[in-house]
Amino acid sequence: MFQTREDGNLVIIDSSGRIGGFVSELFARRELLFILIWRDIKVRYKQTVFGVLWALLIPLLQTLIFTVIFGRLAKIKPDGPYSYSVFTLAGLIPWTFFSQALTLGGQSLINQQHLLTKIYFPRVFVPAGAVGSCFVDFMVGLLMYAVVLTFSRIVPPLGVVFLPVLIILMIVATLGVTLLLAALTVTYRDFKYIIPFGVQVLMYASPIVYPSSLVPDKYRWLFGLNPMAGIIDGFRSAILGKPWDMELIAISSASAVFIFAVGVRYFRNTERRFADIA
Repeated sequence: MFQTREDGNLVIIDSSGRIGGFVSELFARRELLFILIWRDIKVRYKQTVFGVLWALLIPLLQTLIFTVIFGRLAKIKPDGPYSYSVFTLAGLIPWTFFSQALTLGGQSLINQQHLLTKIYFPRVFVPAGAVGSCFVDFMVGLLMYAVVLTFSRIVPPLGVVFLPVLIILMIVATLGVTLLLAALTVTYRDFKYIIPFGVQVLMYASPIVYPSSLVPDKYRWLFGLNPMAGIIDGFRSAILGKPWDMELIAISSASAVFIFAVGVRYFRNTERRFADIA
């Protein structure tokens, strides 16, 4: 962290071992984070025909495919009085944010080598910027889902007031995994190939195309270790009125917080080497 003394000289203070110093540095440079988020959004949609509409088209197209394959052919039924499309889209909205943030954020440091080796700034802003740009897409998708609910004549229950809590948990889980993967990818380039495969595995380990009630009771604790399992299930409870599975949500919430703590810790312990090995 930089600090200007009374004599006008600029000194560097090592805040790596102090949580307070680390957080205060991030807060002092928060404008840089917003700049990186806006830059990522512009780069992602530069020279595209549909632009930000891709944030709507991707989950809608996935919903159509899943409805045909799993809803019509596999005959999977939603766990409530709503269509399979509405059921699936409720899971795809948070999942699309999670998967895109992991894919973009996990490789963000090696894609920004020119920044890491030339200037000093909080390195955490690079993967965090990718997560932030994906969150903008998430909000666009959430607004689109509100329109879908309106046309489907579905009124969210009072439990929708807990949606912001679920969104915070979603961000915590996503940021934790993204920081961990970003730091690992700098050192071990194999993760460039592991991340897409891992995202595909996690998608089918999350209750997107099937209700969580299909998971046997003896495996539900293991199922809940995937933080997105309880978060997606909670989204459906908050928006569609599905009964709350508090045990599943509690396990996934604890997993999200644990992953976040591990991700931040590992990132801070390794970020000094990023400029040398990027």
